[in-house]
Amino acid sequence: MRYDDPWYDALAAGWGESEVADAPDAAPRAAADVYLEVQRSVAFQEVRRRYRRFVVPAVAGFLTWYVAYVVTATTAPGLMARPVAGAVNVAMLAGLGQFLTTFLLTWAYARHARLRRDRAALDIRWDTQELTRATRGGAA
Repeated sequence: MRYDDPWYDALAAGWGESEVADAPDAAPRAAADVYLEVQRSVAFQEVRRRYRRFVVPAVAGFLTWYVAYVVTATTAPGLMARPVAGAVNVAMLAGLGQFLTTFLLTWAYARHARLRRDRAALDIRWDTQELTRATRGGAA
């Protein structure tokens, strides 16, 4: 069956189906078993650990910064209204700081993913494709 959708993932489409490989002595193995095996692998756990080590502190830091901005804006309007330069006050600088930290965090996340996780995740994906191809009996 041919799909013109470029986002179609043939591996995920048959997820959970039990198919027998072409080899007569091969035991039937569900694609779900392959994904569970990959999930339990040391390489997959390492990718998840690297992801969490970046995301958890980043989210905690950003949420703290955001809540501090909102709380300060509501509880200390005098401080936020204090002029810094001309019509620019502390609230405007803090609001612009929110945008700046959003962009910096996005850049840092993309850089971290590229340098610390993408290659390992791609290796896992190739291994998973090979294992699921073997369960379906297809040859490359």
